This record gives sequence, structure tokens and C-alpha cells, in this order.
Amino acid sequence: MKTILFVGAGRNQRRAIARVRELGVRVVAVDRNADAPGFAEADAGEPVDFADAEAVAEVGRRHGVDGVMTLAADRAVPIVARVAELLGLPGIGSESAHLATNKIAMRRRFAERGVPQPQFAAVRDWESAKAACETIGFPAVLKPADSAGQRGLFLVHDMDELARSLPLTLAASTTQEAVLETFHEGREVNTLLVARGDDVKLITASDRLRPDGIGFGVALTHLYPSTLFGDALAEVERVALAAVHAIELKNGIAYPQLLVSEGNVVRVVEIAARIPGGQMVEVPRYGVGIDLVEVAVEQALGEPVPDERVTPRFQQPFAIHFLTASPGPLPTGQVEAVGPLDKALAFPGVDRAETWIEIGETIRPVQTDGDRRGYVIARGNTNLEALERAEAAAGLIDVLTA
Repeated sequence: MKTILFVGAGRNQRRAIARVRELGVRVVAVDRNADAPGFAEADAGEPVDFADAEAVAEVGRRHGVDGVMTLAADRAVPIVARVAELLGLPGIGSESAHLATNKIAMRRRFAERGVPQPQFAAVRDWESAKAACETIGFPAVLKPADSAGQRGLFLVHDMDELARSLPLTLAASTTQEAVLETFHEGREVNTLLVARGDDVKLITASDRLRPDGIGFGVALTHLYPSTLFGDALAEVERVALAAVHAIELKNGIAYPQLLVSEGNVVRVVEIAARIPGGQMVEVPRYGVGIDLVEVAVEQALGEPVPDERVTPRFQQPFAIHFLTASPGPLPTGQVEAVGPLDKALAFPGVDRAETWIEIGETIRPVQTDGDRRGYVIARGNTNLEALERAEAAAGLIDVLTA
């Protein structure tokens, strides 16, 4: 039996670990949290801080693993790549992993390769931030160079907002670096692609519906298929492929996030070289019948991924709607009670609903991905019908706050 070293065993990784075992592969998971929920699904779990590639590699040696992979954890991507190199296993390579996780390196590579993106500048302190404003202007997006989950992300409209936000953004970066980039209005589209050598195939393109205000970067809903069509969708595919080729990803799963502005102008927001979190792994599964976890396992083991594994089997409109405070259905405040999911699950078209709201925790206005407290998945004859069903079912989950 083959063995996979799974880096990260949090809530986002739990289902994927269980799926890897369903595929007949033994799983050894590492996470610095000794109580990580994914450990319960793995064959073996070791509380190791996966920031330490050598320590993770040593776990792999002791268990004689045949491959290494992750899901959802952006900071695990360079570690997975490095551990694969240390153990002589298949991987995406440290260079591609760096380009996919450091936004300064990513932006510079896109600029070199002519991949359309917002105008940007690297920021390391107040002086460089002030200088960047002369080129970037306002409004601008300020983000850490190496963080995920919308942590440290701000939309700034003037120098005062920049001055207030910069320390928080730099603090969210392990390297104390940030990127300031031009803000563009538009529709955000999530794309998922599989690279098999030089062959890169678009699997899905879905709309990423977001709120206004401070939580502008958080996905409230994943809607499949995208409401784009024709030339706009063709340009999305062209730019997504260009982004994957730019970071030279040869055997892996890519997650370019794109912004489509007026006139079908498509720019890359960023790209990840992993299966994304936030239930995005469900988009190809529900939408076209493709299991990206199975693809990732084959690539981690160095096995060829057959064409049928990345060929859509059907086209099913659906929506994943997250439970959040306004504009979502959840009230803000300290949680006193959480009702059952029965009413939501009984709503027409609903396939799955899940919450991780705990009594005593505080629900706050949406600012980061961590403020999402559950989700509803609903199918429909059209994507808009699926969206209406998911939103209606989410409103049937009772949460009482003080």
C-alpha cells in the first residue's frame, strides 16, 4: 500500500485526508496542533510544526512515504515542495512554490511574462509605501506578500487609511513585506486548472461573489458555472493558462483568481499552486464530476493522470453559500444557541449544510475567511436558481446571539 505524507490536518484538510484513505492510500498527517481534527481521519498523525521542512521530511523518512501533498494551506506549499526534494519524491519544485506563495515574486514574474495584472509596488515600510502611492494612486489594495485567507488585506482610499492599515498588513507577513496595487472594479472569477507536464487544462470557472466594505476580499458564494460567457469566458481561460505557464507549474493543481472588468479586461488577482480551501474543492466535484483530490494523489505519487480524470462528466449548476454576518444571515455577537440543520437540509435542491459555530464564540462582521462559520451547497436547473436555494436555506439555520 502506498503512503502519502499530508501536510496540515486542520478542518479544511479533514475531508481530503478521509478521501485519500478512501482511494486506498495510507495517510501520515503532520500539524503543529496536537488536536488537529484531521488526525482522526489519518492512519497516523504527528504533532510537528510544518514550518520546519527538515522535521517534516524526517517524519516522511520514518514512515517510508511515497508522496507528499497538502490542501488549502498556502504556507504549506513551499514546505511540501521542499520535502519532496529532500526525499526525492515528485513535487512542483521550490521555485514554482515560491512564485505561487510570495506575491512580490509572483507579480514580478507576471510582469516579466506579460501576464495582465494590476499595477503594483513592493512595500516594506512607510517610506516605500508613500513612494508607491505616487505610482499606484487611490483607491489601492494593500496585502501581505505571503499570507492567505484575506488576513492583512485592506482597501485604502487615502494616506490616512494607508497609515492605519500598513502596520497590520506588515504584521501579517512572515517577511514583513507587502504589496500595494491598483484597485479595479469588476467581477471576480475563480479558475481551477490541472497541469500535466506542458499540458494545462481548465477544469472549472466559477463566480466568486463578495461583499462590499472591509471584507471585500472574502468569498460569500461560489457560483458555478460562471455567469460569464463567450469572449469574456475565453479571455478568462487564456489569462488563467498564461498565469500557470508563467510560474512554470508542470505537474500540479493551479488556482488562479481573476478579475474581469468592463470591456472584458481580465487581470490576475493571484495564483495558488494547490487545491484551494473554502470548499473550492467541491466546485469541480459538484459542477463537472472531477475529483481533484484523486488527481493530486496521483501527481504526488508520480503516477500519470489519465485524460478521463480531467474530462468533465456532466455540467451541474450549483452554489456554495457561506454562513456569515451581514450581508449573510448570521447575527453578530456572542453565540448563545445554534439550531439544527434539519430545515436547511430539507429545502429543495440542498445537498449539504455544515456549521462550525461554537457556543460562547463571537460572530463579528466579515473581514477574513475565518469569519465564515459554515456553508450550504444547493443544486438547481440554473446557477441563479441554485443561488436562490442556497441563500434561502442558509436563512433557515437559527443562531441566537447576545
